[in-house]
Amino acid sequence: MATVNAKSVLQQPRQGLTGAGRRQQKAGGVLRLRRRPISAVRAAEPAKTPPPAAATAVPAAAAAAAKWTVESWKGKEALQLPEYPDKAELESVLRTLEAFPPIVFAGEARSLEERLGEAAMGRAFLLQGGDCAESFKEFHANNIRDTFRILLQMGAVLTFGGQMPVIKVGRMAGQFAKPRSDPFEEKNGVKLPSYRGDNINGDVFDEKSRTPDPHRMIRAYCQSAATLNLLRAFATGGYAAMQRVTQWNLDFTEHSEQGDRYRELAHRVDEALGFMAAAGLTMDHPIMTTTEFWTSHECLLLPYEQALTREDSTTGTFYDCSAHMLWVGERTRQLGGAHVEFLRGVGNPLGIKLVEILNPHNKPGRITVITRMGAENMRVKLPHLIRAVRRAGLVVTWVSDPMHGNTIKAPCGLKTRPFDAIRAEVRAFFDVHEQEGSHPGGVHLEMTGQNVTECIGGSRTVTFDDLSSRYHTHCDPRLNASQSLELAFIIAERLRKTRIQRPTQRPELSHLGF
Repeated sequence: MATVNAKSVLQQPRQGLTGAGRRQQKAGGVLRLRRRPISAVRAAEPAKTPPPAAATAVPAAAAAAAKWTVESWKGKEALQLPEYPDKAELESVLRTLEAFPPIVFAGEARSLEERLGEAAMGRAFLLQGGDCAESFKEFHANNIRDTFRILLQMGAVLTFGGQMPVIKVGRMAGQFAKPRSDPFEEKNGVKLPSYRGDNINGDVFDEKSRTPDPHRMIRAYCQSAATLNLLRAFATGGYAAMQRVTQWNLDFTEHSEQGDRYRELAHRVDEALGFMAAAGLTMDHPIMTTTEFWTSHECLLLPYEQALTREDSTTGTFYDCSAHMLWVGERTRQLGGAHVEFLRGVGNPLGIKLVEILNPHNKPGRITVITRMGAENMRVKLPHLIRAVRRAGLVVTWVSDPMHGNTIKAPCGLKTRPFDAIRAEVRAFFDVHEQEGSHPGGVHLEMTGQNVTECIGGSRTVTFDDLSSRYHTHCDPRLNASQSLELAFIIAERLRKTRIQRPTQRPELSHLGF
């Protein structure tokens, strides 16, 4: 884990969002932004290991002098970006995207920031999960429904056990691009660009498929908009109503240990709802019939993210309207790099993996620190990070990503993740926060509602020999629905223990959702 001087980094001010370099034209009430050509972007090769924080720190004076604009990132080193062969075609696609409506709205992102602020204070819990990488060929209503449904189930389990609101955020409706350790892949003496996600190029190993195609961004936009449209319908159209809690079980978990545990919990919730109805409490309140649901993805393909950035007419703040929440990954978190430069000027809630980013007003909910260390490293290193943040007087939401630090290669050559290691890291996360008196704010999972065999272990044991039977991921291995639900019960038990040991006044649930 890189050591970061949290105080020196976060004292750098985020400069005005109305820099002189920005040229604007109003057209029909929507701001159009004149862009410098994308050819100014330099796609550098990624470092094999993250650079030390000290090597990437930006002097405070330089940061104070630099004004942010939607394209100021182009003056920084940009890692993990593709090289598009036809710059004119790229420019045409970006102009098209700039004219498209936003996928999400600024007010929604602000609401999520408020909820995450509650999680930072220990009054809510973040459940963030979904595919490692979405794909064009697996775009189907049933796949979207099943992932949404398992998140609803997990949310019900966590809410019941923790007796606190659960903030549900999907890695959905935009999680296409993936960073790569090597910009090229070689097979049988043929060297081609690496597959970087369906919004950039194809996974078939031939020159045509692997050549970055800007038109894929338009298809990614359309799929993201359609996905979010369906998610909104599920969340507000009755599917997520608490009265349906007993109907959320997925077919293939029906006769499993986790399915039985969930069914028992669902019946207890159903009985409580029946009691409330008999007592005269209305069941048609929005909190009983709808749920709040947000989307997130890694901020990686900066030309696409810039094209969907809009100035909020009510606040004057810029928001990246491709998703409610964005995060910066291990390979693009350089403090002097293009991705951090872009994110410092947008108002969205931000997820950071082991790096603090500019939050000059120390606003709760703005920064989510996502830790990914492995169980043993978590116990050794996380306490020091918590203490450093506390000494600096910073407010962050602590979230565990127990997936990326536990990836191994199976004997068959496939990447996998042992469920036992994932569970151990989650337990270490809660143990450390209990020891430090801080708040475990949430979990970030790569998971699916499908019955895949990508992670080994779990109560319905997946073995190394089982991996190839239903290994469908385009990138990293995901928890299947049964494993996800099993992990939710484990987390719910820890939340219940925390609630008993540190009783606090329960927050009102009405503004946070079930």
